[in-house]
Amino acid sequence: MQPTTMGCTMPLQVDLRSSMKLLDIAEVAKRSGLPASTLRFYEEKGLIESLGRRGLRRTFEPDIIGRLALIALGRTAGFTLDEIAAMFGRELPAQLDRELLSAKAEELERMIGQLTALRNGLRHAATCPAPSHMECPSFRRLLKIAAARSNRTPPKGRRKS
Repeated sequence: MQPTTMGCTMPLQVDLRSSMKLLDIAEVAKRSGLPASTLRFYEEKGLIESLGRRGLRRTFEPDIIGRLALIALGRTAGFTLDEIAAMFGRELPAQLDRELLSAKAEELERMIGQLTALRNGLRHAATCPAPSHMECPSFRRLLKIAAARSNRTPPKGRRKS
């Protein structure tokens, strides 16, 4: 039954967004474990979007927590914030670039192989019975591999001279 005013029928209007409890930036920070400054930075980068303000505080939809978890997963996998922003866009749910995900998985696979070999070499060096590490053929092989990699790929932010 429609509400009436003095015998006139008024259509019932419901704003479903207003029925959801919006989270202010302090609540998002508390739930996500991220400082408010990071949330503001993510908003500047286009990773998240606030709906407006309640007083001086930004407000967000409750699903922001899931989006922040997705950003955290991307960061853990080694994606830059720019890559994450490009993959997510402004759409919800985020449409992930499957080719980029596959390339990142391959990169991680290579890193896992390198780290496994390094771990095994260090374990060997720790228990090697040779009088000196430099006398151990396995340790010398590990040094040779490390030297070859350092000459081939300079660390990020530095150039080979």
